[in-house]
Amino acid sequence: MGKTITDAQGNTDVITDDVAREIYVGLRMEGYIDKQGTLTDKYYEDKANGEIKLTDEVAGSAESVIGIIDSVYDAKAMQPENARSNNVELSVDEDKLAMPEFKELWNRINAKSVYVVDFDTDELVRKSIDALDRKLRVSKIYFKVETGAMEQIKSKTELESGASFVKEESGTYGATIHASSNVKYDLVGKLVDETGLTRKAVVAILKGIQPSKFNQFKDNPEEFIIKAAALINDEKATAIIEHITYDVLDERYGMDIFTEPTIKGKLGVNAMKANRHLYDHIVYDSTNERDFATDLDTNKDVAVYVKLPDGFYISTPVGKYNPDWAIAFYKGTVKHIYFVAETKGTLDTMKLKHITPVEQAKIDCAKEHFKAISSDDVVYAVVDSYKSLMEIVMK
Repeated sequence: MGKTITDAQGNTDVITDDVAREIYVGLRMEGYIDKQGTLTDKYYEDKANGEIKLTDEVAGSAESVIGIIDSVYDAKAMQPENARSNNVELSVDEDKLAMPEFKELWNRINAKSVYVVDFDTDELVRKSIDALDRKLRVSKIYFKVETGAMEQIKSKTELESGASFVKEESGTYGATIHASSNVKYDLVGKLVDETGLTRKAVVAILKGIQPSKFNQFKDNPEEFIIKAAALINDEKATAIIEHITYDVLDERYGMDIFTEPTIKGKLGVNAMKANRHLYDHIVYDSTNERDFATDLDTNKDVAVYVKLPDGFYISTPVGKYNPDWAIAFYKGTVKHIYFVAETKGTLDTMKLKHITPVEQAKIDCAKEHFKAISSDDVVYAVVDSYKSLMEIVMK
């Protein structure tokens, strides 16, 4: 609480008490911190692969929030940074910006769109009630107290690791929480904000669920709101896929989305030098993205490509969606010259279970968006490698 965070556009904000609580609940829900308040292996794995999931309130400032998390929980992050580290700030390659291949690609994908969705609210209410009754599990709040002593500091390493402290006693205590005692919760209003449904629909859902499920609210209000909203949004996402249409607008994205934002990375960690990229370097979010970019950058059939900045997004009923890549191939080398790709670590259906209905809905909405703006001139697809990309563009 009180920390300043910065989003991809350089806008700053201060974390309030409510947002701090939601960040913490999200970390626990995702399994990123254990009951002892220690970062888990799952956190480090997701961080290495660029798959950290944060609460929606701060998703746009993920890099900044992750830095704070590391500084709070990770002793290594408290060490001073090496001033000689390989930090880089991306610069737009003006020659690539002027390439006819890039101009043509950009003219085909920079149109904005508006969506219309019409689904049966009563059916959504029924399905949301069923989902909450089956899946909603809210943990009770408790606190753990440990006491110990530090008689002698033998080394800096022991101090940093906590080995100098000898634990003498510990105990776990339940906390009786009454949602109306100290903090006032507008449960209906909060769920309206989180789901985009009307108050009438939210009230119908809450009145329809089993009393034992609703009673979990008093045990842990913040977690109840977050988990209930996520389950409702999953049902909403499934419903809209079948009932959404996109129409192209006259409004278009400008080139400033490439030239205005400041994008930084660290060579050898999350950045590498590039030749065919719109920028002189690439900042990647996972090892899979790094490998994909390497293949793009070394293939002579690729004229120019860009990892799309956060400022380029598609509006969907379940939030903004930012595709990963835009690629232009040389004419005559492939069948589909202009391509927009979303990269995932695997396309194996059995291994894609971690993709939530909301994420899947965003992907499906993107398909409808590009159909509306491109008249089949631009192919949009989810790929797991350069090989799977080429299998599509060569068809």
